[in-house]
Amino acid sequence: MHAAPELAIRMARAAFNRALAAADLVAIGPLLAPDVVLVAGTDSAVIHGRKAQLLAWKREFMSRDRTVYTRTPDTVLPSPVAPIAFEHGHWQGVSVGDETVQASGTYTAKWREIEGRWQIEAELYLTLA
Repeated sequence: MHAAPELAIRMARAAFNRALAAADLVAIGPLLAPDVVLVAGTDSAVIHGRKAQLLAWKREFMSRDRTVYTRTPDTVLPSPVAPIAFEHGHWQGVSVGDETVQASGTYTAKWREIEGRWQIEAELYLTLA
């Protein structure tokens, strides 16, 4: 039996956060739906597709001024009629090395259960600081 959607999504988000901190592209891939869409917070850049997002993360991981992003869910709302859910929360980007907060804000993510695994279909970020 599958874990309740809310718990499964919170666990998947925690795994995503760990993968970002560890610069682990292999762990990030399965958490993203093939056609995932990310809309960045400050410049509203759109990154479409798993391959494009993994390439963006690879560039971020190689940066000399690397920032580690953490997403913290405040609510997870599963749909009662389909294997989908919304996650709302807050995010923060911290510089590796000196732990300076570079940016922070709120986000919404849409998840879908695909073949028994919850994957991110879309993420939308708002930079507030």
